[in-house]
Amino acid sequence: MIIIMSKFYQGYLTKVDKIVTAHSWVALLARLYIAKVFFLAGLTKVQDWDTTLFLFEEEYQVPLIPFELAAYLGTIGELVLPVLLVLGFFTRFTALGLFIVNYVAVISLVEIAPAALYLHYIWGLLLAQIIIYGAGVASIDGFMARMTSAKQKEGVLNYV
Repeated sequence: MIIIMSKFYQGYLTKVDKIVTAHSWVALLARLYIAKVFFLAGLTKVQDWDTTLFLFEEEYQVPLIPFELAAYLGTIGELVLPVLLVLGFFTRFTALGLFIVNYVAVISLVEIAPAALYLHYIWGLLLAQIIIYGAGVASIDGFMARMTSAKQKEGVLNYV
């Protein structure tokens, strides 16, 4: 009975490895999509800064901070964080930063169209998936994890 269960479990582990590999590619597609959305939004803000400041002052109701600071932080976040997300560098923290930008965007608008709100939900779910499961192997984080693991196996890294 144990031999049968062992073989069954080995087959299961083989399938799980394929799912993990698929996750890496799905995570890459999610990272590229999210990065495009936020980066283009940041470019739009930079192209007409006066309008951006006007919108942050009059239209968006960003809580707790002055509208000018909110405009700068939002724009910088939308331009820098997507680049890090595409590269897969500090991916979980980068995705968390974009999740916060997305959340603030939703709560800052007094009126938001249902279709736009739905898109923000989708972006939030994709970002949550990246925060929870990481970038996968197709990323700088994945490369660094493999290098660190190899160094530990060689005995190069010693934490004592």
